[in-house]
Amino acid sequence: MAVSYLRLDPNQIIDTVETLSRRIRERFPNANLNKVCDSLLEVSRKAQVRSHQISRPMYFLRLVMVSLIVSMIVLFAYILRAFRLEDNHIGLEDLLQMGDAGFQTLFLIGATIVFLITLEARVKRKRCLQAIHELRSIAHIIDMHQLTKDPDRLLMAGPDTKSSPQRTMTAFELTRYLDYCIEMLSLAGKVAALYIQHFEDSEAVSAVNDLEDLTSGLSRKIWQKIMVLPTAGRDLGLTEPAVAPSLPGPGSSPQTSPAPSQESST
Repeated sequence: MAVSYLRLDPNQIIDTVETLSRRIRERFPNANLNKVCDSLLEVSRKAQVRSHQISRPMYFLRLVMVSLIVSMIVLFAYILRAFRLEDNHIGLEDLLQMGDAGFQTLFLIGATIVFLITLEARVKRKRCLQAIHELRSIAHIIDMHQLTKDPDRLLMAGPDTKSSPQRTMTAFELTRYLDYCIEMLSLAGKVAALYIQHFEDSEAVSAVNDLEDLTSGLSRKIWQKIMVLPTAGRDLGLTEPAVAPSLPGPGSSPQTSPAPSQESST
């Protein structure tokens, strides 16, 4: 079967997320980023099913809507037919009151018909927005995981505090970690695009565009960190992470210990 380059293939997206998950696990087996990528993979698989359901017509709901609309029209026609207007028993004031009541009835019937006609689109829109909100949460979680991965620590080593995060990555490892975060953010945007591929609702499209703006902004922020790392490795010749000296106690001299070889768990 020929591959189409005019639409997103959910199977290809799932395969890409699976490959990325294996890459992260092989490079950082103890990192919590593995769990985030596993969540993205699970959401990607759900998106394949959800997007297909959203794109399909809701025949049962349409049948119910048509039945209600036809019933309302038939009932209104029956009332008009059963009504007998006798000129000698009705005045102008009564005629105006009946006309006003009839206009309000027509307005309510019309509003009800519009509500029923747009019900399917609103149900699909709600499902789509809920799924996109799920992806937006994952994007923020990815950003939280890279928040403390600061390349400046490779350039300027200083004393750590009790609350300082552990930094055990080399410049190469930190580059790979940040690059994985960028890839995950990009894939989150592609998963969101599946929902509007066959459902061109204006609110859903706007929500996907907002998510892509969010992931693009976060990716640019991470990319700025990556751009600092080659300079750090070239200027300092770092193959291992810089180790901050411990704060010396009274009468003791500061000492440094070699960096541990195990990778970060965040």
